[in-house]
Amino acid sequence: MCLGISLARTELPLELIARHGLDRCAHARGGEKEIQFLFRDRDPRLPVWQDGQLQIMRWGNSHGQSRLLPRTGWTWQETIDSGGWKNLDAVPVDIPASLGFERGVWYRIRQGIRGLLVLDEQNSHVVYMICEPSTHYYRVMTRSDRMPMLIDEQI
Repeated sequence: MCLGISLARTELPLELIARHGLDRCAHARGGEKEIQFLFRDRDPRLPVWQDGQLQIMRWGNSHGQSRLLPRTGWTWQETIDSGGWKNLDAVPVDIPASLGFERGVWYRIRQGIRGLLVLDEQNSHVVYMICEPSTHYYRVMTRSDRMPMLIDEQI
């Protein structure tokens, strides 16, 4: 799984940072500011590339805002492949990330994470991270049996 991501502050447009108050999520790492997006946040959000535009969207349904959507922030690729999201008109999206976070471990991500975008009953965008079974290395590193589906990369 992946409980958080980080993206260099310079990767986000200033307008997006201001509109969503993302400076409150800023941290310094190695002299460079980064924005951290954590699932445990009061209002979990993720950056998402949709139709060529970078947007900030709600990450999952952890607080039960939707009665239709699962109360989680992740979905298995296997669930998607078997048609589990078919009746929700789900759209694949990319989640940009430089680092991922799982069980106290930050790890490098080269291009980002695959995501699934759906609309809830209020027509609000909700993004779910797509996960797959962990590789041996990821399991040893994080002690997790599932990992995010990375874009053109395998840990």
